[in-house]
Amino acid sequence: MAIPFTDITSLYIDGRWVPGDEPAEAVLNPATEEIIGHAPVGGVGLADAAVDAARRAFDKGPWPFMSMAERVAVMTRLHAALEARKARIAALIVAEVGCSQGITWAMQVQAPLDHFRDAMVHAMRDTTVQLPIEATPNPMNPEGPQILGGTTVVREPVGVIAGITGYNFPFLLNLSKIGPVLLAGNTLILKPSAFTPFSALLFGEAADEAGLPPGVLNIVNGGPEVGQLLTTDPRVDMVSFTGSEAVGAAIMAQASPTLKRVHLELGGKSALIIRHDADVQKAAMTVVGMLSVNAGQGCALLTRLLVHNSIRPAFVETVKAFAAMWKIGDPADPSVMMGPLIRESQRAKVEHYIQMGLDSGARLIHGGGRPAGLDKGFFTELTLFDDVDNSSVIAQDEIFGPVGCIIGFDTDDEAIQIANDSRYGLNGGIETADAATGYAMARRIRAGSVMINGGTGKMSFAPIGGYKRSGVGREYGPDWLKEFTQEKSIFYPVGR
Repeated sequence: MAIPFTDITSLYIDGRWVPGDEPAEAVLNPATEEIIGHAPVGGVGLADAAVDAARRAFDKGPWPFMSMAERVAVMTRLHAALEARKARIAALIVAEVGCSQGITWAMQVQAPLDHFRDAMVHAMRDTTVQLPIEATPNPMNPEGPQILGGTTVVREPVGVIAGITGYNFPFLLNLSKIGPVLLAGNTLILKPSAFTPFSALLFGEAADEAGLPPGVLNIVNGGPEVGQLLTTDPRVDMVSFTGSEAVGAAIMAQASPTLKRVHLELGGKSALIIRHDADVQKAAMTVVGMLSVNAGQGCALLTRLLVHNSIRPAFVETVKAFAAMWKIGDPADPSVMMGPLIRESQRAKVEHYIQMGLDSGARLIHGGGRPAGLDKGFFTELTLFDDVDNSSVIAQDEIFGPVGCIIGFDTDDEAIQIANDSRYGLNGGIETADAATGYAMARRIRAGSVMINGGTGKMSFAPIGGYKRSGVGREYGPDWLKEFTQEKSIFYPVGR
């Protein structure tokens, strides 16, 4: 059976479907290694055309000059077009990403659509600020009548924005660029991962249906040279990137000669603190569920497991039991709870880290290899290490696979110290029966978000982002659009 959207054979530039100017690339189903389609690829020429289209659409309008209500009306139609395609989008992600169906429906498809809807609600708030009317001396006639004047502070779009996204949650990541960037009045060139191009190209269909003006959204799948053009071209005003720490640093360097603004959502090595009073079974289930999300390919997943030494033996036995029950396989089967990694290169990376964990003296308590009976696909086992030294490579590097590191502690202060002993600061968690103490500890964790006892399950109205090397800027929440706008102060006299 054909996978939805894999019949798209052209790129989307200036409101038109344009054939790629590079050889099409095979896209694999990571669970079966079968080719699900051949994606169009653009080179520097088409990337240049996309930038030109976005520049023209911004400079000559009408998009940036429309009222917010007018833009929201168009974006509401875009949301409806995506909602109508929801089942097909989910089927694509299961095949293109290899994500289990439960995670796909809840986190890969429905959550992004909810965030998009909420962003439109936030967008309709008037952010204009009227400063007090003031009387000041006339600099040309200090002894004469004073000047009465006021100031209005408005927010305006930044301009042309390049959005570069990763493969792990492609529909969410692509929509997290398209939604706020376009609502704020900017134009966008979207460059998706070569592993998941169809999850981006489908937005061209939705844009046509919604009546988005030409050039406002452009989608170009391409190689490093396309990314290089987007991050260095002076016609591009800002780069918004979601992906690895190393690539984020490279993008910041490439953008610096033209003084582009950058918005970076990067990696994490987030800690879950399991206190002495935590519910061991609940904590163990939380850990296995978290590690298995998209086979551990998530930047905000809690992979450093800081467990109070008084309950660590019980936790180890319980988490092993839960991990042993987790069904791994082709997510085409709805009973599968964890699918494969995206490609063999990623599996090789994960296996390299597992070997480094063994070499470091950490104790392997579950997994460490490939699941039996899965000869095709890029599968790996849920893997758990105990007796991990927080200074070791497996505790400090983002592995981007289902690998958890258990680290013991004796006091809350020690747990906070270990949690903060990381170059990352994206997420964190605390499991405890003492909510007040948990809240106080959360204030001390140097991370952009912290979940106490699992959190609320909803983040649309909360800003999400990183401290330290986990990123620059925030996504979601009431001020999301501010990341893609700039302030202008307009001074004017009153009474003449």
